[in-house]
Amino acid sequence: MKKRSLGSILVACPYYLWAVIFVVVPVLMVAYYSFTDADGAFTLENIKALEDYGPTFLASIVYSLIATVISLLIAYPFAYIMSRKGPSSQRIMMMLVMLPQWMNLLIRTYSWMNILEKNGLINNALAAIGLSPLEMIGTPGAVIFGMIYNYLPYMILPIYTIMSKIDTSLLESAEDLGSNSLSKLRRVILPLSVPGVVSGITMVFVPCVSTFYISQKLGGGKIMLMGDVIERQIQVQNNYNLGSALSLVLMIFILISMAVLNRFSDGNEEIIV
Repeated sequence: MKKRSLGSILVACPYYLWAVIFVVVPVLMVAYYSFTDADGAFTLENIKALEDYGPTFLASIVYSLIATVISLLIAYPFAYIMSRKGPSSQRIMMMLVMLPQWMNLLIRTYSWMNILEKNGLINNALAAIGLSPLEMIGTPGAVIFGMIYNYLPYMILPIYTIMSKIDTSLLESAEDLGSNSLSKLRRVILPLSVPGVVSGITMVFVPCVSTFYISQKLGGGKIMLMGDVIERQIQVQNNYNLGSALSLVLMIFILISMAVLNRFSDGNEEIIV
């Protein structure tokens, strides 16, 4: 037992080292800069300055929640349909979902900026049929659309993975007990797919609430989210202390959100008959 324990520890050492170097140390550095000034002296001024960014923080949460909810409404039926298809159809649908991800996020977002701008493809098409151009760049709708477009696959994949593992005999049993399509969805499919839904919400909400490039390009410089503020404080104003304080608060909020979501997924996998 001792040899086995020692062997397990040795095997896990690289992972512990990786976690310390790339997780623990960066978090400690962020915490250090958050509570110090430019001279390295302890201060709470960075934390107090967070009050000025309350509206920006709230906007980031609202935009991310809207994008996450819309992504879930699109992804859930799509994932269910894909999970009920044959193997060849599933491969084709999966390829279509993943195809945009083969390109960098920056390229995808910049491409949509060219499509949605005043002289973009959509407005040129509207002008060709005699309609007035639409103001799309610089609107909340464009930013939310960019979030949905870039992160929708991360909602589809975990839900599809869970649904594809649902035993069809359970659905047949529900039918034998008199369940219709709506009843099967509510009593069997929804409870069993909760872990995938929670994973998808986490994988979409977290990058949305911390994004900055999408809001910069599709927001046209008119919409500032927390990621934009942090990026400006660090790269433009060289204020690592305030930028770290903002990052620390955002990280704590994300951890709390993940903990709450995980609580919802615990014990919700039972089938209600």
